[in-house]
Amino acid sequence: MSRTVNAAFNTFLKEYVNLDPDQTKLAIKSRDWLLEQIQLFPPKDISFPRLFSEKHILFGSFARRTKKRELDDIDIMIALHAEGSFYNEYTDRIEICIPNNAYQLKAFCHENTSILNSKKLINKFISSLNIVPQYENAEIKRNLEAATLKLKSYPWNFDIVPCFFTQKDRCDRDYYLIPDGNGHWKKTDPRIDKNRVIDVCQLHNRNVLHVIRLMKYWNRRRTMPSMSSYLLENMILDMYFRDGYIKASEYVDLEVTKVLRYIKNNIFYPVNDPKNIQGNINTLNYEEKNKVQTRAGIDYTKALKARKLEGEGNHKLSIAKWSEIFGQNFPTYTY
Repeated sequence: MSRTVNAAFNTFLKEYVNLDPDQTKLAIKSRDWLLEQIQLFPPKDISFPRLFSEKHILFGSFARRTKKRELDDIDIMIALHAEGSFYNEYTDRIEICIPNNAYQLKAFCHENTSILNSKKLINKFISSLNIVPQYENAEIKRNLEAATLKLKSYPWNFDIVPCFFTQKDRCDRDYYLIPDGNGHWKKTDPRIDKNRVIDVCQLHNRNVLHVIRLMKYWNRRRTMPSMSSYLLENMILDMYFRDGYIKASEYVDLEVTKVLRYIKNNIFYPVNDPKNIQGNINTLNYEEKNKVQTRAGIDYTKALKARKLEGEGNHKLSIAKWSEIFGQNFPTYTY
């Protein structure tokens, strides 16, 4: 319960939106221990591919600090040494070609070829994780791009993605190659996503992270089709890059109002992948876009009303209006 709109948002962020700090510390400790175990795989198993440890990378919304509560997954990319391999790029896949002297990687090729099979490589991670004594009661399985480790003692999964780091191409770009879910590979570069968040935070005095998490909470309410978390995050980042000369306010209700307006006005437009790999990441169909636009428009109008009520000193009705946008977990007014 809260007496002011600012207090209500602060409570809402602390109790329902932002990750619990103690849980976050535990998750980081657990993640780091997992990384230590993976580092031991090659010395313990001569058939395990050589690691390229300098290029391991943490990715996903947890690593970018844009994850909202609850913490359900932690993403890790484990880089492997390519052993002189090269890749060929096609319209629908990337093939990694293994030289004859790369004996460890040869074992993970498609049958009777020198083409590396990403599914086999993921399965090798799974079999190695299964023999770690602390993980003997865990659920470990392949999930498209990753080996997913679900510990009974924690509410989150670890998604462990094997990858290779490329040399620079003719455009002076390097990439990470990760499994595509079909046995081959695709490009990605989580460094760009992470740096975009850092750049926006620096540009706007770190006031944007709360807004991103709040809007992800809004996005998951059952009032419209959900956008992908990645799409929503990039729409918000695009807005703040566009409006970089106007600093984001420390008062999140002001920023939420602007983001709702931006979504309403821009959901029908393409949203370009900032990595320049996937093209347009706004893959919602017309009906879904229409419903998102309608909901964003309704809630934008409510946000304007809430702001007006607050400006008039009526925090009780303003808080009630915000609860219509964010749901029953939003704090109620107290006298």
